[in-house]
Amino acid sequence: MGKVCEVCNKGAMSGNMVSHSNRKTKRSWAPNIQRVHVIVGGKAQKMNVCTRCLRSGKVVRSV
Repeated sequence: MGKVCEVCNKGAMSGNMVSHSNRKTKRSWAPNIQRVHVIVGGKAQKMNVCTRCLRSGKVVRSV
C-alpha cells in the first residue's frame, strides 16, 4: 500500500525522536492511508486516500 494520498498528496513527514536525555534520532510519521473504492468521473476505481479526505468529503465512496 502506498504512503501517499492520491487526492491531496499528503505523504510521510520526518522529524526527531527525542529521548529523556535529549538525544535526537530521525523518525517518520506516516499518514493514515486507506485503499477504498471511490467514484471518479462516473466510474468506480480503487484509490489510496487519507482519512482526512474521506471525512471531509473530498472523495465519494462507491458501495
